[in-house]
Amino acid sequence: MKQVPLGSQGLRVPAVGLGCMGMSDFYGSSSDKQNLRVLDRAVEIGCTFWDTADMYGPFTNEMLLSKALRGRRDNIILATKFGVSRSEDGSFHGIKGSAEYVKGACEASLKRLGIDTIDLYYQHRVDPDTPIEETVGAMADLVKEGKVRYIGLSEADPENIERAHKVHPVSALQTEYSLWSRDVEDEILPTVQRLGIGFVAYSPLGRGFLSGTIRSRSDLEPGDFRLNNPRFSEEAIAENSRLADAVAEIAKEMDVTPAQIALAWVLAHDLPISVIPGTRKIERLEENWAAQDLTIPEEHLERLNSLIRQGVVGERY
Repeated sequence: MKQVPLGSQGLRVPAVGLGCMGMSDFYGSSSDKQNLRVLDRAVEIGCTFWDTADMYGPFTNEMLLSKALRGRRDNIILATKFGVSRSEDGSFHGIKGSAEYVKGACEASLKRLGIDTIDLYYQHRVDPDTPIEETVGAMADLVKEGKVRYIGLSEADPENIERAHKVHPVSALQTEYSLWSRDVEDEILPTVQRLGIGFVAYSPLGRGFLSGTIRSRSDLEPGDFRLNNPRFSEEAIAENSRLADAVAEIAKEMDVTPAQIALAWVLAHDLPISVIPGTRKIERLEENWAAQDLTIPEEHLERLNSLIRQGVVGERY
């Protein structure tokens, strides 16, 4: 198992973690019973870096993980997030980052998770109406109080990353990164590398597209948020399939799966990166976990990169 150091404060996580969002929200129906089996298997194989957020469900994803944490809390590196405000009915109420909100959100997450300390606490999105210094100052207080071990940001820009890091060391930045979402390469990755901040890539499989299992909108069940995503229109799927086809072709040549190629591509970068693909299936979990041992030959990397230079159809959101 490969360990990745995130930041300079001592946090180390597996190179392949588990994004738990889809177990409770956004990707159609799911079974808690099956999800708990996946989480059990994750512990068995060493995939012990779990990522959630209070807004997933909303709230129910943290409660799901609380069941899986019982009796094994010390074995899990748990990350959760605050900042995207939702009600019990699922409605959204904007981005919040005031000191009062941060501390209240943390208390609520600790209670739902049934734990005393959150290992990695992220600001899910930067609140444009609250100075980042106030938000991170409150997060630093939570560290002093022993309620949080390390702090992180998600989808923050270079300026906010710099300002936050001056208030309290930021251990990790979580942002979307995959073969078809490479925006972070221009400014974000150089910033975190310069500051010694680790990087956690969410949606490293391109929201499942790079696995080759999505060929039309009919492959998505009702209620799947991707049906409203610009990259999952029929036109975008048709255009972007050339990339999925190239990934599948290289995977066939290397006798691995397309998902493993997509994950290995992200992990091949020369900086501390952990990926957190999501799944509700044990076989996919095991497949993703094995990607950390895969090395993609240089000629295959160039083939993938040359395709990406031709552009991807559709915005991320």
